[in-house]
Amino acid sequence: MRVAITLEQCWHRVPGGTAAAALGCVNALGRLSTPPELVGVSARHRRPPAPPFAPGIEMASLPLPRTALYWGWHHRRWPSVERAAGPVDAIHATGMAVPPRTVPLAVTVNDLAFRRHPDHFTRRGLRFFEQSLDLTCSEADLVVTPSHHTADDCVRAGMDADRVRVVPYGVDDAQVAADAAEQVRLRFGLAERFVLWVGTAEPRKNLARLMEGWALLGRTDEELVLVGPQGWKSGPSEAATSGNGHIRRLGFVAEDDKRALLRAAAVVCYPSLTEGFGLPVLESMAQGTPVVTSSVGATAEVAGSAAVLVDPTRPEEIAQGLAGLLDDPDAAGELGRRGRERVAERFTWERTATGLLDVYRELTG
Repeated sequence: MRVAITLEQCWHRVPGGTAAAALGCVNALGRLSTPPELVGVSARHRRPPAPPFAPGIEMASLPLPRTALYWGWHHRRWPSVERAAGPVDAIHATGMAVPPRTVPLAVTVNDLAFRRHPDHFTRRGLRFFEQSLDLTCSEADLVVTPSHHTADDCVRAGMDADRVRVVPYGVDDAQVAADAAEQVRLRFGLAERFVLWVGTAEPRKNLARLMEGWALLGRTDEELVLVGPQGWKSGPSEAATSGNGHIRRLGFVAEDDKRALLRAAAVVCYPSLTEGFGLPVLESMAQGTPVVTSSVGATAEVAGSAAVLVDPTRPEEIAQGLAGLLDDPDAAGELGRRGRERVAERFTWERTATGLLDVYRELTG
């Protein structure tokens, strides 16, 4: 079985969670006892992506830059992935750029945030995502979603329920050693106890209300630490945080440092307005760190009873959730333990790879 898998998002200015998830799937599929043959497909690039997002499989480049390739795919249904990849048995589009269906096609829909919060997107972005949704509805043999939340959104958007397959993402559950995490904390010069947020700063991540909630707490012994790149259409600027000694913005950090910070944090807070999955919640639980996250969207589905769930539109509720864990070490420790148990039971990469292999077999069978 030879499958072409699109990985263009690895070259995006801000690759984000979709690139990390796609590469996690590729790596997990490669570890199966009988893995499918995968060939990655991308636009034309002069150089490989940054090392954290460099695919570990054979890559085939189509002869167009990204903008032209996406336009050709969505408006002309050209060029085919086989032009670069050669003969394949199936195509897996891991993002919202949908190549022409020349063989059975699966499309991963991570979320339909543009339908829930269109004001968070540019006009150009909305047009692109609506085109993608139309093509997915009309041409995809199977639609893969990481959560039942996103699956339900897909059905509401017009997709046939019998074409939708839920395949949750996994996580590396190796826990960073406490002393290694402490060394990273000291290197960044962070307070001994800190609340951590991780992600790409964009409107649906709800950072403004998180900072409002933090201000309501009035904590002076702890810091709120923000990790991740600036995305689009907002997110707190450097100016918004530079004057507050109790809020630190670290920007993009290396993957190993991010995992160490997740381990070192007293609490991780991720109060997004909507998510299709919420990898930072899962990564935090894998490190045994207690989590405060949204009671709406897929984050609640991922966390289950192993996190404090809050209304993300109410800063006072975010503040209460944080205070409850910061002031009760026993409750925080118990929540962290339950988080690791939930990860081990439900969210391994092996389960993800097995689920995707079933999708590929269904496509080609």
